Amino acid sequence: MIGDLHCHSRFSDGSMGIDDLIFYAKRAGLDFIALTDHDTLSGNNRAEQLGKRFGIGVIPGVEISAFDRSRGRKVHLLCYQPKTPDRLEGLLKRTLENRDKCVRESMRKVMQLFPVTEEHILRNAKGSASLYYAHIMNALIDLGYTNEIYGKLFKELLGPQGSCYVRHEYPDVWEAAKLIRSAGGICVVAHPSSYRSIELAGELAREGLCDGLERFHPNNRPEDDAALDALIETYHLIPTGGTDFHGGFTSRPNPIGTCLTEKNSLERIFKLSKSR
Repeated sequence: MIGDLHCHSRFSDGSMGIDDLIFYAKRAGLDFIALTDHDTLSGNNRAEQLGKRFGIGVIPGVEISAFDRSRGRKVHLLCYQPKTPDRLEGLLKRTLENRDKCVRESMRKVMQLFPVTEEHILRNAKGSASLYYAHIMNALIDLGYTNEIYGKLFKELLGPQGSCYVRHEYPDVWEAAKLIRSAGGICVVAHPSSYRSIELAGELAREGLCDGLERFHPNNRPEDDAALDALIETYHLIPTGGTDFHGGFTSRPNPIGTCLTEKNSLERIFKLSKSR
């Protein structure tokens, strides 16, 4: 029994629709997949219906964008199987509205530099809960200005130091973690190595607000393996694995099932969820 517990669809910044995502997860030999679109739960009902059709278990989820104020950097929390998802809606709605506002400002700046139209960019975002940088970059690929989503041109335009970058506001990570617990969800710190969230994960775990750590992720650095394993052992966290699948909207090839969550961790997630 294996699962990929970190996958995105067109409901956020993935290039693949829900139907294809679930279909190919089954063809990849997975027993479970978690839909974890950014700051939206919109696709989960559809995903669960498709899971029944294709014979694969779907774990409802969301990847919550937050901010670690004590360290001044972004952090992502994966929430699985929230019992009362409505409790998350206010926070998610604020994040989506702010992201959409800021990315549209970036879009208008890009349109001053390139002959791309708003209609073209928004066409790429059809079905998404917000406009994303990937939608802008995909339009620039269509026009031949680049051949990659997250390459040199992206850094020049939309990276933190980019000429068209507009800073987003994110909710405090402690607020987000407490809301996940209030909603009866399972909280896992996403890609802790690449986002430098290992120390924060320990702090959340000490307060009983972190249930797991994304131990297996394409961007986790080997030099952090020992620290991740020590944290998992110290706080008896659930080690999870996720591809962080975005289809073609990615910086490198990353097929579904690249990083896996094993049977023991899946069983621990289901057992803990039942107790909440």
